[in-house]
Amino acid sequence: VVGAGGIGCELLKNLVLTGFKNIEVIDLDTIDVSNLNRQFLFQKKHVGKSKAQVAKESALQFCPSANITAYHDSIMNPEYNVEFFRKFMLVMNALDNRAARNHVNRMCLAADIPLIESECAHLGYDIYEGMTECYECQPKPTQKTFPGCTIRNTPSEPIHCIVWAKYLFNQLFGEEDADQEVSPDTADPEAAWKPEDTAARATASEKDGDIKRVSTKDWARSTGFDAVKLFNKLFKDDIMYLLTMDKLWKKRKAPTPLDWISKVVGSQCRSGLKDQQVLGVWGYCQLFQHSVETLSSHLQEKGEGAELVWDKDDPPAMDFVTAAANLRMHIFSMNMKSRFDVKSMAGNIIPAIATTNAVIAGLIVLEGLKILAGEVETCRTIFLNKCPNLRKKLLVPCVLDPPSANCYVCASKPEVTVKFNVHKTTVLALQDRILKERFGMVAPDVQIEDGKGTILISSEEGETEANNHKFLSDFGIRNGSRLQVDDFLQDYTLLVNVLHTEELEHDVEFEVVGEAPDKAPTPPSNQEEANSITNGNKDSAQPSTSSKAEDDSDDVMIVDSDEEEAASSATAKPAPSSGTKRKHSDAETGETSTKRPRTTQQSSAAADNDDDDDIIALD
Repeated sequence: VVGAGGIGCELLKNLVLTGFKNIEVIDLDTIDVSNLNRQFLFQKKHVGKSKAQVAKESALQFCPSANITAYHDSIMNPEYNVEFFRKFMLVMNALDNRAARNHVNRMCLAADIPLIESECAHLGYDIYEGMTECYECQPKPTQKTFPGCTIRNTPSEPIHCIVWAKYLFNQLFGEEDADQEVSPDTADPEAAWKPEDTAARATASEKDGDIKRVSTKDWARSTGFDAVKLFNKLFKDDIMYLLTMDKLWKKRKAPTPLDWISKVVGSQCRSGLKDQQVLGVWGYCQLFQHSVETLSSHLQEKGEGAELVWDKDDPPAMDFVTAAANLRMHIFSMNMKSRFDVKSMAGNIIPAIATTNAVIAGLIVLEGLKILAGEVETCRTIFLNKCPNLRKKLLVPCVLDPPSANCYVCASKPEVTVKFNVHKTTVLALQDRILKERFGMVAPDVQIEDGKGTILISSEEGETEANNHKFLSDFGIRNGSRLQVDDFLQDYTLLVNVLHTEELEHDVEFEVVGEAPDKAPTPPSNQEEANSITNGNKDSAQPSTSSKAEDDSDDVMIVDSDEEEAASSATAKPAPSSGTKRKHSDAETGETSTKRPRTTQQSSAAADNDDDDDIIALD
């Protein structure tokens, strides 16, 4: 069991009560008080302790004879390698982030172990290598990023201010990142102003603001992390500096600089939960001052050169981001947000409740029992609707799709085409931004297919560090070049085709052309090379065992209205075998329905299915 949070707690309890005796559970996180409303294996006395360890102890109270091993660790650490995964009969994911899901997906493919994936209101894929699609077969919505100039100069939504506040935390207390600068962006192409003509107009605010534009962290340290001076720089001087870029404000409402408020003008009586209250400007000024003082003292306690790591469950860090984000929202004329709302957005949290976790965890165990019984063909992807659909059903099961031929993870020859400027992309950017962030690798090794086998990136520490800040063109990489990338921990190999371009949008470093590299040079037909980059088990290069799925699709027929259902088996045309999901037949009526928005009134006739007992009908 990977994850011992919302779904993981329910899952562990279900497993021991169902009779599973040998279970291993891993989670990196510790218990926070905010977990207690839905993670029922934890109590207030457990706050601050390891989730995996406490979950184990609580589950053993349900079944003392169970053999449970707990790991307080990250599943992405190298010791949890392919051999580690091979010792299991089943792997069940109860994770909350895509990077870890991708990693476990690849490890299970390499180990040839079934994986049951799940999310807050969706039981995902029962993944069998070569039989069903893997977690990465279907493209996922990209996690939203924002142009740097929007974050630094022209925020228009609360999330822009929250991202800015998280950047500010790292600039002041954490690891500095040049891509997370918070000062006004003088290179903003929209501003089109002349800094030499207008810099003089950015007047200082009394003597506290008479500062040079240096690193935010260096300047803050030079003031001893004086909260008032920091406030005036961030919320007055920098805003006045922005106002000198007058072209930015021709079609936007200009921001209003804030002065430190020296005394409380009035007090407000608030009701409701503390985290759901929206404080006034003065309240957030006080919170900003208090959090800066707390965080700077924590930094000093850690010693010279120490850094803090932002964590949504660390109260001072969360207070800082809440205060800084809300003050910036006020400056840019946005409605301020409660600490609860800021935490949800800053931590990319989808609010979860106990009931959805319980339903999904129950379904995971039911699917696991099917796999252990050898009834893989009866496994389903199941969605839990927020509201009943037109048939008054909450649970929507779908037949599992076969693997995607274009998947860059589980295909027999994984290949992808990436578009970027070889004269501006560094080796470090290729490693961190493209291979690790975009393609989910942990420790990639990169070799240029130039006939010499040039090693561009090595996962061995220090071996290729000298290459990091060189451009790819310095190594002869150009349009049409091919890079073979290996991640030995994941037993994963990817062929990257380079498409050079100088026409990317501002703030866009690269683009993935498509899952299938149709614009790339034709790969060599050498069979030996093709076999060398097959991922996971060697058998994965063999034809998919689910190829017959397309022949089965003629048992699903789409009809236009309820009146036609009776005659549909004789008159309706077969649904196209394009790999679209097919709904499992209804337990009561024998009907199936295609996956369309609920607003479209439609129904469909049933296939000859005799496994109706897989469906739970909630009327």
